[in-house]
Amino acid sequence: MEIRRLGRTGLKVSKLCLGAMTFGNKDWGCDEKTSHLIVSQFLDAGGNFIDTADGYAAGVSEEITGRAIAKQRQSVILATKVFAPMGTGPNDKGLSRKHILDAVDGSLRRLGTDYIDLYQVHGFDEQTPVDETLRALDDCVRTGKVRYVGCSNHFAWQLMKAIALSKELGITRYDCLQPQYSLVARAIEREIIPLCIDQGVGVIPYSPLAGGILTGKIRRGESPPKGTRADVNPFGGNFYTEERKLNIAEEVANIAQDIGATPSAVALSWCANQPGITSPIFGARTIEQLQDNLASLQLTLDEETNQRLESASAIPVEYPSDILAMFRRMNND
Repeated sequence: MEIRRLGRTGLKVSKLCLGAMTFGNKDWGCDEKTSHLIVSQFLDAGGNFIDTADGYAAGVSEEITGRAIAKQRQSVILATKVFAPMGTGPNDKGLSRKHILDAVDGSLRRLGTDYIDLYQVHGFDEQTPVDETLRALDDCVRTGKVRYVGCSNHFAWQLMKAIALSKELGITRYDCLQPQYSLVARAIEREIIPLCIDQGVGVIPYSPLAGGILTGKIRRGESPPKGTRADVNPFGGNFYTEERKLNIAEEVANIAQDIGATPSAVALSWCANQPGITSPIFGARTIEQLQDNLASLQLTLDEETNQRLESASAIPVEYPSDILAMFRRMNND
């Protein structure tokens, strides 16, 4: 598997990252035995990057992940996250100094390791000063519990504020962003991706298959397969029935049929090869799903195919891009 640098850092990660959100999830995930097989086959395929979070299955995902990689810990780049509630107390969540320092010890214990390669804040905490969060993360790095830090689910201004503040304070900065990104969710192309390229921030997007929408298993007017995330719909609302998403999914399925691939492989290959993307995070609850996703590594989308995907999924041009485009046209006249 191709190895890539994580942003400006010297850390090398595989082109695909295995997401462990399914591990131990009783609604739409897999049991520990299957989880271990998935991890083993991913590592055998050349992958070295695994992402989990303390909030996944209330910590069970971290426990399973830790046991699955125990014999190969040094060769695995292990990422986890902090933010979700891990108890009923007022300080058992968020990004306060207290919670981060408590949470990192909890993650280390569940993972069965003495360090975390990449520790990410799972969201932006409006109730905690950014400098408090950054100083706590810096302490995690200085004490050797964490090697690199990153963030997830941030607006561009929130990420840039944190980067600038880290520079001002002379402390560890975010070197990685984990946003949602797929053919049906391309909003980060407007400001976040350009920012990450400019600042040398690695991008490891989650949901490159849009929660299963781009796998070809979600069909208009039909009930989703039992035991899938779409069947449970943790996102709520019309996440799996939105017309635009279904239109894009149908075109992905058509393209897959035309080129002799699966929809999952097409969607994941597209995501992994977009500008600024380091390593898309994919999940699997069966060995078959794992192999389907790994097949994307053997797939090269030609110009015509990429143009079809672009035509089907392009996002509208919004302000100020439309005005700046007008100025460029004027200046070229």
